[in-house]
Amino acid sequence: MASTDITTPIKWRKSSYSGDNGNCVEVALLPNGGYAIRDSKHPSGATLVIDQAAWEIFISRVRS
Repeated sequence: MASTDITTPIKWRKSSYSGDNGNCVEVALLPNGGYAIRDSKHPSGATLVIDQAAWEIFISRVRS
């Protein structure tokens, strides 16, 4: 897991596959090259922070 200061302004984006049902995940690229992931319904809730290697594994598995 990556460590970063999430209080730094970051740009969140929602998947283009997300519909209008409210069940969306948002992702933000962090200044250290890692990624932050959160539930769009609870933007002030828990945020998962992962490094670039973990992100690549996650994306690879989602695609397969």
